[in-house]
Amino acid sequence: MFEAILFMLGLGAACGLILSVASKIFYVYEDPRIAKVENLLAGANCGGCGYAGCSAAADAIVTEDAPASTCILIGAENVVAIAGIMGTEAGGAEAARSYNNCQGGNRATDRFIYDGASRCSALALLYGGKRDCEIGCLGLGDCVRSCKFDAIRIGNNGYPVVDKDKCVGCGACEQACPKNILEVRTMSQRLLHMNEHDDALAPCRQTCPAQIDIPRYIAQIREGEYESAVDTIRERNPLLLACGRVCPHPCEDYCRRGLGDEPVSINQLKRFVADLEMNSGKRLPISRAPKTGKRVAVIGGGPAGLSCAYFLRRVGHSVNIFEAMPKLGGMIRYGIPEYRLPKAVLDWEIEGILNLGIKYHTNVRMGVDFNLGSLVGAGFDAVFFGIGAWNDFSLKIPGEDIEGCFTGIDFLARVGNHTPVKLGRRAAVIGGGNTAIDCARTLVRLGCEQVILVYRRTRKEMPANEVEIVAAEHEGIDFVFLASPKRVLGDEKNEVGGLEYLKMELGEPDASGRRRPVPLEGSETVLDVDMIITAVGQSPDMTFRKEGTRLDELDITRWSTFNVNPETCQTNVEYIFAAGDAATGPSLVVSAIGGGPPVPSICS
Repeated sequence: MFEAILFMLGLGAACGLILSVASKIFYVYEDPRIAKVENLLAGANCGGCGYAGCSAAADAIVTEDAPASTCILIGAENVVAIAGIMGTEAGGAEAARSYNNCQGGNRATDRFIYDGASRCSALALLYGGKRDCEIGCLGLGDCVRSCKFDAIRIGNNGYPVVDKDKCVGCGACEQACPKNILEVRTMSQRLLHMNEHDDALAPCRQTCPAQIDIPRYIAQIREGEYESAVDTIRERNPLLLACGRVCPHPCEDYCRRGLGDEPVSINQLKRFVADLEMNSGKRLPISRAPKTGKRVAVIGGGPAGLSCAYFLRRVGHSVNIFEAMPKLGGMIRYGIPEYRLPKAVLDWEIEGILNLGIKYHTNVRMGVDFNLGSLVGAGFDAVFFGIGAWNDFSLKIPGEDIEGCFTGIDFLARVGNHTPVKLGRRAAVIGGGNTAIDCARTLVRLGCEQVILVYRRTRKEMPANEVEIVAAEHEGIDFVFLASPKRVLGDEKNEVGGLEYLKMELGEPDASGRRRPVPLEGSETVLDVDMIITAVGQSPDMTFRKEGTRLDELDITRWSTFNVNPETCQTNVEYIFAAGDAATGPSLVVSAIGGGPPVPSICS
């Protein structure tokens, strides 16, 4: 009996040892989230979700092959709980809604091309015209031909432009237009006319580079539907917090309310609802389409790259961002000072974009740490370049390489990176754009005793935002207008000892429409400064093209920008896209954001 017990104990120990070893060898890991998700499903194994059963559905949800709302039998609470397990927002399918799809003139996409029709009236008979939108200019100029006073033309954007001085109000153009875009009204009638459902696209929405439905979100704010307003803005602009602080709001210049008194503060309304979400302690859910299996590499983590990644991810593509700087944000992080865009606000906004499931890599540079071949080899289906315009233009004058001379973006990037900068007592900033103003106002905050902004035209011609110019004046920044730098003077230590400039006068207008500055001979004047920042323009850095791959085939303009199809942002290499400053040259943040949406549709 005793021997039998020992035998059974030995046999049990041997079996335990064998099972222990087997469990190590044949171990199959199961994600613990699968069981948690399955417990929240209906448990009916009905197959209504398209999977064999609830276990299969749970496995698909955890591997992100199916959304949190896959089960058709559970309620919204369980969907939210499943999304919480996955570390995402519930989102859900986007409800189908009717929108006015007219993008304003040439912004509207063509349903078809029909070269046989030369009149709007004829084209309108073909299913209402070539445009996808029901209301929108067809651009063939029936109105132009009808006017006997040469008072109307088709503008660059593809819709009619009326010369008010020549117009006599005969109404011929109104009768000739088959889309009811043109109408003859008195000023009182115009002011009393409210937006109606059958109106053409509102001027503010036409002007917004990101094509945000401005009238819709203003109406939602008026009704107290703040979350809906955020969704409306974010449908076209994922960086609403940043834009609410730095956008020069070109939309307000065309606001109809400005005909009566003052334009609506469109940008402040955007900032209001964006701040409301940020300060609420929660993020509004952002819906995503199912995975498409397509992978896209986004080069550059600035506004264009972040916007492109956001829209790509929302339509179901997988995205990897590659950024050369230590943090994402690009020019809005390193080129816009803290006082205009707090970095904590930017971090919160970028985090919301990354939460969609976007992967990113910082401190990696194209052509150094990776190249086009490695991206293609890694299985990426397309590549998007949003590399910005980081190369500062120089003045090409003697002495600008002396110690104490900086360029605008380099100076702002050093400050943004908390890199020590040797400040002068009296500094001159050369330029009249926003970068020059940012440099000047940053110098004031860093403790520079006197800051002088030097510009070759007058205040009227300065391209900087008016609000920034006024702020600079209030902060005590001095302005020297009609001054063209001639050379930088050095002292005995080969440091900046002064700036010599020529006085100018305005001549005839140049190609930009501004009067050309003409130097006055013998007017050399020396400005007593010991620090100089040059901020006269930038261009993209294209040095990565030297790697000898297909990048050499890219069509690059004489301004060192990518030559792209403006409708699709596609380059001459079919799988390479570009937008933002890399394609347009230095421009607005909202313009860079507006370059993101075209890419996802092409990659689909």
